[in-house]
Amino acid sequence: MKATFTLWNKSCSVDFSAPISIHLPLNFETANPQCFYIEQPTFAPLRVGSYVGSVAEGGSCNCEVLTLTPHGQGTHTECVGHLTTERRFIRDSLSKTHFTADVVSVTPEVLEEDIPGTTSKKGDQIITKSSLEHVLWADSSEAIVVRTLPNSDSKKTANYSGHNPIYFSPGATEYLRERGYQHLLCDTPSVDREEDAGLLLAHKAWWNYPYAPRMKATITELIFVPMQVEDGRYLLEIC
Repeated sequence: MKATFTLWNKSCSVDFSAPISIHLPLNFETANPQCFYIEQPTFAPLRVGSYVGSVAEGGSCNCEVLTLTPHGQGTHTECVGHLTTERRFIRDSLSKTHFTADVVSVTPEVLEEDIPGTTSKKGDQIITKSSLEHVLWADSSEAIVVRTLPNSDSKKTANYSGHNPIYFSPGATEYLRERGYQHLLCDTPSVDREEDAGLLLAHKAWWNYPYAPRMKATITELIFVPMQVEDGRYLLEIC
């Protein structure tokens, strides 16, 4: 199914029958990415009395119990409720499903010295405001999708725990917020440093928390953007 409409003041077409997935699905038989020392998700047949949810074990159908921790095992989307004491949900932040999106490839900077007032250390790979400035358009879409370089399929099953993976500086997420982006998607385990003493400075800068929290803004982490997807402007579905 194809649709034609006007975006960015020009005519665009979208083939809804040929979407490009940038999420990492949970795998039953192969490894999922691991972060923050969280174990792999578990999948087990439901067992109630004499019933077993496994055809292989004699059950009438397959019915499994899944145990997972989204923040450490695959693609997940966060709202400001990630930081607040009160419960907030993604459904409160997403009033629609489709958004204009800028897809950009970014090479992180390597810090040459510690950054005072933060837990950032010399040698960290970090996405800064200057990393982003030269890859963005003059006007912003509703969402930004950040692919870190180098890129490879190894991201799909990487064990990031204890390796201090790439993260964003608070200045970078503040810059994206000021540019007007509402949704940030990245292929890193977190926009913040793996061990940051609980500061979560990049998260807070993105949501402008606690000063004037952006209730409709989201962060999606641990995506994967294939290299055949060129940098450019797209229609994004978050569901």
